[in-house]
Amino acid sequence: MRFSTRAEYGLRALIDLAMFGHLGPVQTHDIGRRQGLPEPYLSQLLAQLRRAGLVTSKRGPHGGHRLAKPPEAIRLDEVFLVLEGTTSPWECVDTDEAGCVYAPGCGLRPLWLRLKEATDHVLRNTTLADLLPPLPGTPDRPFEGREAPRVL
Repeated sequence: MRFSTRAEYGLRALIDLAMFGHLGPVQTHDIGRRQGLPEPYLSQLLAQLRRAGLVTSKRGPHGGHRLAKPPEAIRLDEVFLVLEGTTSPWECVDTDEAGCVYAPGCGLRPLWLRLKEATDHVLRNTTLADLLPPLPGTPDRPFEGREAPRVL
């Protein structure tokens, strides 16, 4: 299963904002430089994240972007919904009735449904904070205090 660069670049931008936002608004070109992302595409993604209420933006020479809420409050399923629209590995999973010539007796659709359920479970139970690198001198335990998401 693959997700587009929209999800990867958007998550990288959010991670950058989580890491550097405490210093003040973070400018798009700084995120792009640190993360190796093209600025025009990054601007589009940040605008989409802003419209979804995940990021706030301020114009001007001292402007930039910040997270709209703490990293612990941003679940990855929210981010994927904004950036990808769906986590379905196949189109038939997003509909109740599989409008496919293989629908009667299809052996694959149950697999696609299980993959989507597993993916959704992981994303629903993972926050942006879980993706942040550990602070110097702290152990690397992204799921400390919570059960790690189980896949299938």
